[in-house]
Amino acid sequence: MSPPAPRKAAWLTAACLLLLAANLRPLFPSTAILLPELIQALNLNGAQAGYLTTLPVLCMGLFAPLAPRLARRTGIERTLLLVLALIVIGTALRGTLGVSGLFLGTGLAGAGIALGNVLLPSLVKRDFPARAALMTGLYTMSLVGGAALAAAITLPLTRALGERWDLGLALWAIPGITALAAWAPIALRTPARPAGGRHILPVEGLWRDGLARAVTLFMGLQSALAYCVLGWMAPILRDRGLGGTESGLATSLSILMQVAACLLTPMFASRCRDQRGLAVFLATAATLALIGMILGPRWSIWPLAVVQGIGQGGLFALAVLLIVLRSGDAHVAAHLSSMSQTAGYLLAAAGPLLIGVLHDRAGNFRTSTGLLIVLGVCTALAGWRAGRNALVRATVIREPAS
Repeated sequence: MSPPAPRKAAWLTAACLLLLAANLRPLFPSTAILLPELIQALNLNGAQAGYLTTLPVLCMGLFAPLAPRLARRTGIERTLLLVLALIVIGTALRGTLGVSGLFLGTGLAGAGIALGNVLLPSLVKRDFPARAALMTGLYTMSLVGGAALAAAITLPLTRALGERWDLGLALWAIPGITALAAWAPIALRTPARPAGGRHILPVEGLWRDGLARAVTLFMGLQSALAYCVLGWMAPILRDRGLGGTESGLATSLSILMQVAACLLTPMFASRCRDQRGLAVFLATAATLALIGMILGPRWSIWPLAVVQGIGQGGLFALAVLLIVLRSGDAHVAAHLSSMSQTAGYLLAAAGPLLIGVLHDRAGNFRTSTGLLIVLGVCTALAGWRAGRNALVRATVIREPAS
């Protein structure tokens, strides 16, 4: 691998990386906040609503394996440029062509998010090896910060635009255009076939490694819980009797707590001998708080939103950090990230889909608590296994010298 980038170039890359990360999650809460309006305007049934919340997660699993291959051919920087283009086009398309545009745009944006999710940990491992915990915290904080902003202002913006749900969804392409403009100079000055080891080499042996499989399960299970929150927290709160704006604010509060947890968790976790106890604690907090928001008294919703956000944000940041900590170099990190997000997000897609199906059958969200308990327990068990202090066993396949 090449040495870390010079200080000025590294900090410019870091700033653009944070802007890019902020565009990887608004897709989810902006759809969830407007889900009742979409159901009414487009005559969606419960199953279709479940498919809509599940589709981007499914795409994230299906397209994640392509990320190391694209990065190997064109470099990480140019692949991330493609990421932003897909997010911009897909996000804008959600507000056009009715149901077909909504699903097609969601799928395109989900594909872009998949590639970005895989490559950001590798970029951190490559360019910021001495500050991996700090950069992981900053970019996961930026990522969930984008989600918090979308949760808070999507509905007020939609109402200010005359109840135009299509504009409320399509407007989230604007931050993507901004990030695209900032990232393009970095990407276009990078050679299509980077020299000096800055492209991603293939590795072998990851799927046979038990620790790599544990990291994958932890990523997938915490993601299943996370996308239940992103996809269904606002509808759950509206079902509890909160208004649309109030539900959006409570969801935004929870995600804002994720922002703080994303910044602090990696720095704390990197100082621990291992991360097993932390994984169990965070899984327990996130799960019990979400169940409490469904079954508990209404006065408890706001404090539980804080607890849930801390637990959920910590889980996500820890899952990303474990990819970095358990990898020997950026090549392994890229492939472990791809593996954990391919299998992980395919597993995670079942979470929001099952909540939609259970709600459609029962007419309420109380029946979802059993599913959430199973997810929470399995997340804690996977985190205990993935949190042990070791490196995954994988062999980098070096290219022959020309």
